[in-house]
Amino acid sequence: MTPRLRLQPEALGMGMTSQRVRDRLIERLRGNGISDERVLNAIRTVPRHLFIDEALATRAYEDTALPIGHGQTISQPWVVARMTEALFADGAQPARVLEVGTGSGYQAAILGALGLQVYTVERIGDLLRVARKRFRSLGLNVRSKHDDGRVGWPEEAPFDGILVTAGAPALVDALTAQLAPGGVLVAPVGAAGAQSLLRLRKDADGHVVQDTLAAVAFVPLLSGLVD
Repeated sequence: MTPRLRLQPEALGMGMTSQRVRDRLIERLRGNGISDERVLNAIRTVPRHLFIDEALATRAYEDTALPIGHGQTISQPWVVARMTEALFADGAQPARVLEVGTGSGYQAAILGALGLQVYTVERIGDLLRVARKRFRSLGLNVRSKHDDGRVGWPEEAPFDGILVTAGAPALVDALTAQLAPGGVLVAPVGAAGAQSLLRLRKDADGHVVQDTLAAVAFVPLLSGLVD
């Protein structure tokens, strides 16, 4: 059953961001292999134009990454959909999800709209402050923290799902350690220009099964804080 998306109705947008424009994006995603109707419904409903600069609003529902400042991007909708869909694969039913790299807040909003309990960590203070305003305007209860994402959020671990929205040469042990038994971690891994989107599933005994989902290109996962 598709959950009722948890958004304030006045935030849905009009004109160039009409439902028809969003529906075209959904058909494009469906044609490129995204099949989970819960995820497609969330992407159809969450107003992506509110997560980018007004000057780029006409491109909000293109299937492309867009700049959000500070050398960061809002991910391509297909990537957001694929990462989210991977959380639910093989019958997984996550309730508590950690996102590493809040960025614009769009990925966290998709998770929150699906009714998940979302924890998100961002190292760049300016981005996090703006994202928090967006969460409030949409009526989403997303918990956020200004911290080094490579550390995760150990005080709230374990998590049923972890999404890492920046690339690293290898998986970060501190994050995989915060994954609950039966949980799923999705992260881009590899050198710049040669990243793969990986999905890890931890079984009840703590063993990890790994799958490769797609070739991707993400900004690097960096340490430290920027205010």
